[in-house]
Amino acid sequence: MSPRYWLMKSEPDECSIDDALAAPAQTVPWTGVRNYQARNFMRDAMQVGDGVLFYHSSCPQPGVAGIARVASGVRPDPTQFDAASPYHDAASKPDAPRWLLLDVQAVRKTRLLGLPELRAEPALADMLLLRKGNRLSITPVTPAEWAAVLALADR
Repeated sequence: MSPRYWLMKSEPDECSIDDALAAPAQTVPWTGVRNYQARNFMRDAMQVGDGVLFYHSSCPQPGVAGIARVASGVRPDPTQFDAASPYHDAASKPDAPRWLLLDVQAVRKTRLLGLPELRAEPALADMLLLRKGNRLSITPVTPAEWAAVLALADR
């Protein structure tokens, strides 16, 4: 099966591309996903080796900040059981977890590709990230969009 491509949003004060690059094996657990559609992408579609656009969100300058890859299959996200975590879910039980995580391995940092630059690229006109009202933390990226973002990053 050919690799798939994804855009994964992270708030840089929680986990930035620099944090991921500094982590052991440049790999971080992708915790805190609390949207069923994003969880289902992880559970049902994402595979080890898939490409990831590492996107900084909820910050002064949002945008693609690096390239990564999916580094593991899914497992229960332990933050759902931690009452001290902002991602705690009292309704989720260890014998029936609602929320999953997978590991993401940073490959490289890119220059920041902000929303205005991404919107100005004709090849990205249909990219889910750029659609009005899209707030998903994980979205699929087509092979053509992947290639266009990499070309922009290398300009």
